[in-house]
Amino acid sequence: MRLLDRYLLRELLIWLGFCLGGFLIFWIAFDLFSQLAHFQQYNLQARDLLFYYLAKMPEFLVQVLPIALLLALLYTLTNHARHHELTAMRAAGIGLARICVPYFMVGLGCSVGLIALNELWAPDSSATAQKILESRSLKTAEAGPVEFQNNLGLRNSRDGRSWMIGSYDFKTAIMTGPIVDWVKADHSRWRIVARRAERVDGVWTFQDVQEYRALAAATNESFYMTLLLTTNRLAMPEFRETPEQFRREATFAQRLSLRQAHTAEMPIREILDYLRLHPDVSPRNRWWLETQLQGRLAAPWTCLVVVLIAIPFGAASGRRNVFVGVAGSIGICFAYFVVLRAGLAMGTGGYLPAWVAAWLPNLTFGVTGLWLTQRVR
Repeated sequence: MRLLDRYLLRELLIWLGFCLGGFLIFWIAFDLFSQLAHFQQYNLQARDLLFYYLAKMPEFLVQVLPIALLLALLYTLTNHARHHELTAMRAAGIGLARICVPYFMVGLGCSVGLIALNELWAPDSSATAQKILESRSLKTAEAGPVEFQNNLGLRNSRDGRSWMIGSYDFKTAIMTGPIVDWVKADHSRWRIVARRAERVDGVWTFQDVQEYRALAAATNESFYMTLLLTTNRLAMPEFRETPEQFRREATFAQRLSLRQAHTAEMPIREILDYLRLHPDVSPRNRWWLETQLQGRLAAPWTCLVVVLIAIPFGAASGRRNVFVGVAGSIGICFAYFVVLRAGLAMGTGGYLPAWVAAWLPNLTFGVTGLWLTQRVR
């Protein structure tokens, strides 16, 4: 790495650290004072608060990292331009594109980091923080939360199978009162009614089972089930649903019922898994899911778009005050989030294709940044 690259990287990373640190202090202070009474109700100690905010950190970084990078870039570039450092570099025969290589490296690194945060840590951030919040009260009661759900349903349209479960324990993957309906390749309709089912060596095993078969074809709406088998134990290796899929189904059902179309907290792999299991999902829910999927794919690359849009705004020659960068970042962030929210709203409403709705801000600001960079003198 050239000496110039190290210098540019050092200047940017110093201000990026300052911006992230400032945002972090402001966020913790604001949140702490607003929820202080709430924390006291749970008898949290200083150590608990530390772990609580560490657990919430990925969720915070996903939101603030692009803004901090934009502010740091505008401040750094404005400072270089103000002291004619960029003019000297270009007079020495170094093009603007070559000068900005370290900035693109940082933008790419931040994008990769956001992908990891979005998929590995941020989805469970709120749940982990809530467990820490309740830890003191749980220790006092000497009891843990019961992780089960009554009346859980799973429709596996891919394999033509429907589950209705009286109660399901997410920790042990034990279900009571399961009823499973499915259609085989020959269009025959089958049903299992059991007292209990559990996962044994990766195979769903039912206890106290009654197996039925429909006398009419599965395409017939009216059919009569006849009892074929009664047994104490029945293993069904062809049932490929996993305990994790039942958990995801419960989570998705809650989110879809609340219509939280403005959030995208589910990892990409879980959204894809849900769409594979539900190819016949309703149009309204498909618009929502596909828009969230494309939104999660597009969001991390905001950091690269930030670099593209910051270069022309910060690298223009002239002795400007460094706080011009601050004002510029506020205006750019406001315009970006207006376009982002408008695009997501049109995508979830079915007015735009999901990929257009989610990628519209990145495409708009990225192309604008390239065009403005070509005009920098």
